[in-house]
Amino acid sequence: MASQRRLLTFACEGFTLGASLDEAAGPVGVLMVTGGTQTRIGSHRMFERLASGLAAAAYPVFRFDRRGVGDSEGEEAGWRSSAGDIAAAAAAFRTEVPHLKRIVGFGLCDGATALALYAEGLNGLILANPWLVEAEAGSPPAAAIRERYKQRLTSTEGWKKLLAGSVSYKQVLKDIRTIAGTGPSPLAAEVARPIRELPVQFILSRGDATGIAAAAEWESEAFATLRAANPAPLVIDTDSHTFARPGDAEALLDACLDALSRG
Repeated sequence: MASQRRLLTFACEGFTLGASLDEAAGPVGVLMVTGGTQTRIGSHRMFERLASGLAAAAYPVFRFDRRGVGDSEGEEAGWRSSAGDIAAAAAAFRTEVPHLKRIVGFGLCDGATALALYAEGLNGLILANPWLVEAEAGSPPAAAIRERYKQRLTSTEGWKKLLAGSVSYKQVLKDIRTIAGTGPSPLAAEVARPIRELPVQFILSRGDATGIAAAAEWESEAFATLRAANPAPLVIDTDSHTFARPGDAEALLDACLDALSRG
């Protein structure tokens, strides 16, 4: 039976926010938070498609535009200012779907980071390519740089480019300095701290810089407690940050259903 989707609004600190609810009969709901300034539809309609798939599997899904984005009133102040938006959305979700027993948050990129920091009242988290390393503007995280050089130095084509001088040695030196200066990410430690008691599932894109950095941070001391209590990250074989390649949407849905089935 096809799920029903309806549009609604809810209040957040004096402003009216726009939202969408994919209705379903199950007792576990999914609260979605997009990354950047994306609306609740998501890049390439990612969140809309995922919501449809989850609702078809009996998981109600609540998506919303935070203040200043899409259909919502107010000023856009960035993901660090979204604590009130997330709390108000969770409260509205429970009001609209009174049979809910648990709410699991699903977020992408800095939306995942925001969910982790402001997870009070949620019962679990699914974090897709979470933003855990604040790299220098215009530069990928050190873990992504390391992975890039690993691929170059284990391929014939990579060595050909190095020996032919087609690689910028100025860029190579900059990358080496970035890798050498890498220490624990303060943001990763900040994210891990408030969610130590929650069930958490990472879903990562194998070839995405943010996903590579998140995989490295998952193995750091900051996430030791979470590693001991939660399954390893689920890795999707794509280089798309927003799971936009052929087959990615299905793989993402399967990964989410797997995580939700484990509670």
